[in-house]
Amino acid sequence: MTLKPFPQQTVLITGASRGIGAAIAERFAREGMNIVVHYRQSHEEANQVARRCLAYGANVITVTADLRSREQLIRMREKLEKHGMLPEILVNNAGIAHYGLFSDVTESEWDDVMNVNLKGTFLCTQVFMEEMVRLKYGRIINVSSVWGISGASCEVVYSTAKGGINALTKALAKELAPSGITVNAVAPGVVHTDMMAQFNEEEKAAIKNEIPAGRFGEPDEIASLVYFLALPESGYISGQVISPNGGWIT
Repeated sequence: MTLKPFPQQTVLITGASRGIGAAIAERFAREGMNIVVHYRQSHEEANQVARRCLAYGANVITVTADLRSREQLIRMREKLEKHGMLPEILVNNAGIAHYGLFSDVTESEWDDVMNVNLKGTFLCTQVFMEEMVRLKYGRIINVSSVWGISGASCEVVYSTAKGGINALTKALAKELAPSGITVNAVAPGVVHTDMMAQFNEEEKAAIKNEIPAGRFGEPDEIASLVYFLALPESGYISGQVISPNGGWIT
């Protein structure tokens, strides 16, 4: 089967209603690509992202699904197939954070973080990689975290989930390489997103002082790296966990 030229390919971004996910959707939209904006509950926010993508001339569709449910993901896949928008590029961005002492973590909290971050990445990848294998081409990019590399006090559950995504990335890259599919992870440091709302200004200032670049990252900077990894000419980059963090963790 003839592969579409890059600007005509489809990119699915999970958790694209805000923050890094929204920035990624808009970065691809600037190239006029087919954009799938996934969300779970933030319907209006997802529509706002879709409208911004449409303004760039992209073809856009919004889809909703609970990534913890294989059944919902299969229904989402069927909808995209009906619209001729099965993705050649999958960006597993959706995730939730947890902040607190490990001794206080409940089993329910542990399950929620693992199910959204790690199980969601597993299920979404498994559901959508079939078409990539058939095409002998694809890009799978997982949005992880610097905490998945170094770990963080009071963010043990989140760090564990993201560390799992990093391991999944490395192992799956080896498995899918013969099929022409690359699998990489982007593990951002501190970025200006809603997740920073859990920290007060004093805590933010203390973190910023630890970062050699002297500032937090911006969602657009993360989106640019994701875009680069999705390019056809990035086909020899696979199994890598790349951490844009201002020199904080090396």
